[in-house]
Amino acid sequence: MKIGWGSDHAGVVLKRELMAYMEEKGYENVDYGNYDENDRTDDYPEFGRKVGEAVAAGEVEQGVLICGTGIGISLTANKVPGIRAAVCSEPYSAHMAKLHNNANIIAFGARVVGRDLAKMILDEFFGTEFEGGRHQRRVDQIMATEAFYSKKAGEE
Repeated sequence: MKIGWGSDHAGVVLKRELMAYMEEKGYENVDYGNYDENDRTDDYPEFGRKVGEAVAAGEVEQGVLICGTGIGISLTANKVPGIRAAVCSEPYSAHMAKLHNNANIIAFGARVVGRDLAKMILDEFFGTEFEGGRHQRRVDQIMATEAFYSKKAGEE
């Protein structure tokens, strides 16, 4: 599986460590930036958008986003049609994000979770399959809401 990664300066060091961890597990990584933890001119929306677009376009299968809290970068990714990015600070939420919501991007904060907890979150997210069934109906409703407002915005 190919994973797209993005972070602002706050997440660069953790992102590098986690990319190496996932590579050891057999995943292919694509880094969409930021690459320099000292570059404070970067803005997390850029990297949330880049990874969101890559997932939506099928360039990568899923994504991982890291900023200070995980919130801002995930909000941006969720503006990309087809993206369901979930901010998770512990493994249970990561499990449920995939199991029930078929999330395609996991996000967390480098200032919120440490390296070992981040690894547990990734293991849970990437080790869980979408359950489907009644949850597919709900994911379809989420996507229908997105389509409705995308169409409405296009009419204005």
